[in-house]
Amino acid sequence: MQFLVYDPKFDPETAAPPTPELMAEMGEFIGEAIQAGVLVATGALQPQGKRLRLSEGKFTVTDGPFIELKELMGGWAVIQADSLEEAIEWCKRFRQIVGDGESEIVQIFGPQDAGSM
Repeated sequence: MQFLVYDPKFDPETAAPPTPELMAEMGEFIGEAIQAGVLVATGALQPQGKRLRLSEGKFTVTDGPFIELKELMGGWAVIQADSLEEAIEWCKRFRQIVGDGESEIVQIFGPQDAGSM
């Protein structure tokens, strides 16, 4: 099972920059998660995007942003876990490192899940 994890209240504009100690601890955690096969991908979104629309055979491309992206701009991760409970345990470890806040965990359904939806 894969899960998208992010902090819905993170504001990169007001967040303090991470300390070297926090970066080192995060590096260790990320390394462990990669070695365990849990961390699939991580990243952040740019505040601008494009919308591609096809209507009556004609494409249009429009500049964004279109949704409130600040929650995901700060960062997100896709993790691989055998269950929601395992995903929660990994997220608890992450939250203990970065401190107070929230983490939202949403299961991702992909082609491998087409028969189980």
